Amino acid sequence: MKNEKDFLGTEPVGRLLLKLALPTVAAQLINMLYNIVDRMYIGHIPKTGALALTGVGVCMPLIMIVAAFAALVGSGGAPRASIFMGQNDNESAEKTLGNCFTLQIMISVILTIILLLGNRTFLLAFGASKNTIEYGVSYMNIYAVGTIFVQLTLGMNTFITAQGFAKTGMLSVLIGAVFNIILDPIFIFGLGMGVQGAALATIISQAASCVWVLLFLFGKKSFLKIKKHNLRLQPKIILPCLALGLSVFIMQASESIISVCFNSSLLKYGGDIAVGAMTILTSVMQFAMLPLQGLGQGAQPIISYNYGAKNVERVKSAFKLLLKVSLCYSTLLWTCVMLFPKIFAGMFTSDKTLLNFTGNALRIYLACLLLFGIQLACQMTFTSLGRAKASIVVAVMRKFVLLIPLIYILPQIFRSNQTQAVYLAEPIADFFAVTFTAILFTVQFKKALAEVTSR
Repeated sequence: MKNEKDFLGTEPVGRLLLKLALPTVAAQLINMLYNIVDRMYIGHIPKTGALALTGVGVCMPLIMIVAAFAALVGSGGAPRASIFMGQNDNESAEKTLGNCFTLQIMISVILTIILLLGNRTFLLAFGASKNTIEYGVSYMNIYAVGTIFVQLTLGMNTFITAQGFAKTGMLSVLIGAVFNIILDPIFIFGLGMGVQGAALATIISQAASCVWVLLFLFGKKSFLKIKKHNLRLQPKIILPCLALGLSVFIMQASESIISVCFNSSLLKYGGDIAVGAMTILTSVMQFAMLPLQGLGQGAQPIISYNYGAKNVERVKSAFKLLLKVSLCYSTLLWTCVMLFPKIFAGMFTSDKTLLNFTGNALRIYLACLLLFGIQLACQMTFTSLGRAKASIVVAVMRKFVLLIPLIYILPQIFRSNQTQAVYLAEPIADFFAVTFTAILFTVQFKKALAEVTSR
């Protein structure tokens, strides 16, 4: 077994990162289409497109929460499984997989009940108006039913990638994306179902991906398999996974909280058009975040495995390469957004008023996008090394200490254009967060490598 998976510790780092990162980046790009294709189609519904887009945009905090819980379990369990594999402890790795599978099913049931019972209340609190609430409720009533498919697909797919099966992980996402892209126009326009059709297409697509993921993890090709005797939850197995996944959970769940803060402030200062623009801004942000996360996921098995195997030089090499590639990508995307903001906005709306408004807002909101390569590379490496506390500190600093207060403080300072001031909170918070993360990482990375070599 060790010989089969030892390629993570023997192949040249550059070639290995290319082999693992290309499929994971492709998977995230596909996942990006998965996430935004609904909004693209909805935004172009004749006559009601702008309001429908705003209504579905208000659903994003709830959708982010569902994804965050998948990340809590999967992003915490998968690196620990890789570290166990590096230590040649396949039994502990499979116990980790089995416990995470059970917990995700339990979380899915609870989330489904909460979403079905309370989505209207949540959406009104999250910035929906009387003009947009029905669109949001129609979408969430159907989306909630597919929560278990979303949870298992996102959470369990990380265990496929963590074993080095990056292409298989990419196919998991590709299957769902193809279904979604085909079904969306059929349901939305062909059958005239509107936002309900978009939600139905999404859950059918996630179900297809879920079947693929589970067939692999129950099958013969996987190094780690879901086995009946590992399904009973054990605190010593699952609690360290949750501790490690907490930083990713905070990072994603806080996006939900921040989306609520943005939407409520923007509805107050700019009305439905400002909230609609925010839907587009967060969608464009995914062009940056998801591929960068894909790069990090590609590097994670290399870093985690070699950290477990005490191969310090390979850990260093993998991080340095991850940082360079991530920074190049974020800088390139920042340049494109700054030069051609209306092209990005035009992907989501044909409404001229919303298009002009969003084009200007994009330049403000994504002004520090070029620094995101540093933030994501450091944060993903913290998780890969099992440094739960450092990961949590970084996530909390950017979102709760910096961004949320700025959303409310800046409009009181820049009263001449309070809507613009709300958007300005993002780049200011990003600048200080990246600075803090870089300093903390420099210290913690050296400490982690020193600890592993002294064992």
